[in-house]
Order: sequence, then structure tokens, then C-alpha cells
Amino acid sequence: MSHPGSLPCPLPCPLPCPLPYRPNVGAVLFNRHGKVFVARRADLPNAEGPAGGWQLPQGGIDGTEDPRSALLRELAEEIGTDRAEIIGEHPEWLTYDLPAHLVGVALGGRYRGQKQRWFALRFTGEDSDVRLDLDPHPEFDAWRWADLSELPALAVDFKLPIYRILARSFARFAAQ
Repeated sequence: MSHPGSLPCPLPCPLPCPLPYRPNVGAVLFNRHGKVFVARRADLPNAEGPAGGWQLPQGGIDGTEDPRSALLRELAEEIGTDRAEIIGEHPEWLTYDLPAHLVGVALGGRYRGQKQRWFALRFTGEDSDVRLDLDPHPEFDAWRWADLSELPALAVDFKLPIYRILARSFARFAAQ
């Protein structure tokens, strides 16, 4: 529902959405061949075909944490390694709203969506450095290297605009 002077509200209410966006960072991690790291969500079993099963690493910014520090922490937590160097940054924060059926459920029920700072990184490790099994509750159960142009086809509908922007914004790193 839209209201003059406000953002669309995913909640069925007559007022502007009272929930904030969760501060978040995301990683477009390139290997030395210009391919991008994507991982399959562990909570979406057998998600080989439909969009949304595969995604880029991302995670919340804790308190007053710097986005760059949060980025490397999230990489270590989600994929088991932070062996990467930042090579680029999207110049703006990107936001998405959760679909109405996920508001009050996803993200601890406290957010309407996420406000994200996205970075391009060059992976400096070896494939064997990626360890999805280090976290007792892993977010991902499989990973692969993909072409940057594949990102939009992998995205869930509500993240599609962001993945399209990232594919354009970081295209120069896929060619290096």
C-alpha cells in the first residue's frame, strides 16, 4: 500500500510502514577467472532450478560496525573464509522490501526489508578455503562459481532489481 510522501508499506495498514530496514552488507566475490561466488540456501532444499535458491553472501551490520568490517566478518561466518580483498563498492545503499507474507516472519519479524551496501571483492584463496560446514547452523549447503550475467536469473523476485544493478555495476571486474 502506498501513501503520499512515504515508501510502499508491505503491511496491510492505512499508515506508513512502521518497520525499519535492516542494515546489511553484500559480497560479489570474483575468482581469478572473473566468475562470481554463489551459494545455495540450506533452508531451501533441492533448490537447483527455481530462482532464489542461489544467492550472493550477505549479512547484517552489527551496531556501530563499519560496513567493510561487517563484510569480511560475514564472509568468514557464511563461507568459512575471508580471504578476499575489496576491489570495488557500489556507490549507493540499495534497499528491498520483503513480500507481505514474509513481513513479521523473516529477519526476526523486526524489519520491512534490508538496506544494503554492496562490495566487489577478489577472492585471494583457493577453492578449498571455502568451508560451509564451519558454522553450526550453516546458511548455505552448496556453492559454485557463476557468470556475473547469471545473477538476475538466480534472484528471488524481491531481490531481482538489486541483482540487475550489481551485474551492471560490477561488470568491469568480471572482465579482469
